[in-house]
Amino acid sequence: MPYSGPLYERVASAPPVPPGLPMVIALTGFTDAGGAVARMQEYFNESLEPAPVVAFSSDVLLDYRARRPIITFEGDHLSEYRPARLELSLAHDAIGQPFVLLSGYEPDFAWEAFAETVVGLAEGLEVATVTWVHAIPMPVPHTRPLGTTVSGTRRELTEAHSVWKPRTQVPSTVGHLLEYRFAQAGADVAGFVLLVPHYLGDTEYPAAALAGLDSISVATGLVFAVDDVREENREYLAKVDDQVAGSDELQTMLHGLEERYDAYMAGSTLGQPIIHAGDLPSADELAAELERFLADRRSDDDRRGRI
Repeated sequence: MPYSGPLYERVASAPPVPPGLPMVIALTGFTDAGGAVARMQEYFNESLEPAPVVAFSSDVLLDYRARRPIITFEGDHLSEYRPARLELSLAHDAIGQPFVLLSGYEPDFAWEAFAETVVGLAEGLEVATVTWVHAIPMPVPHTRPLGTTVSGTRRELTEAHSVWKPRTQVPSTVGHLLEYRFAQAGADVAGFVLLVPHYLGDTEYPAAALAGLDSISVATGLVFAVDDVREENREYLAKVDDQVAGSDELQTMLHGLEERYDAYMAGSTLGQPIIHAGDLPSADELAAELERFLADRRSDDDRRGRI
């Protein structure tokens, strides 16, 4: 049983939060294809230096045995303990525009209490809009723009930016619950699902983070300086393309994905879903072909880390 203590505490040194700001939610958890949200969190923390306003209790919300905190061992002693963090903060974009940021891990426990608390905090801060992002793997090619499925109460966003509108049941994340509760409360809320190429879903795919930040910009008007992430993506795609060019099988499978994607986007597959079994390659088939490239990339990263 999780510890039943206070769900959060206000940070004593928290800055004042003006009313009317957009709220952005970026939580890692059940699925994060391409490491999209994790990379977005890294960008927020390193580039924007958000100032915590509320710190949520990991003892109440986190399953430590499922997601172990990091401890640093140095020779003969332990030097640092890094628990997971889930915070509501005040941040500023690249041109100084303020916004409210809820960022960190997805809670394992007390979802309803957490959702009620977040909605209440947002109402107390008088946020103007709520936007959240997560990413799922899809049978789409990396050679085409990364699409999104958009949900929520902001019809102008769903109509303009949702390339796939399924009717289905899926395992929920706490982000879904937050969107649902915000919608019930009458808030202007939008959820962006990034449709990440399934064969790159288990990698750190910079384009996914770029698409997530672009989605937030579209919904909020916030501006993010992402030149470093764009350069990461150029280098990453160059390596993937080199690997594809060296494999006839990969080229054939990628061409099949491109044909299916282009036909769907052109509307010529009316009545057919973007997810299609049969002639499309499986994630395992593509992953097997790319395994050596990805292993080499991780090895190179490890070597650089040791230098």
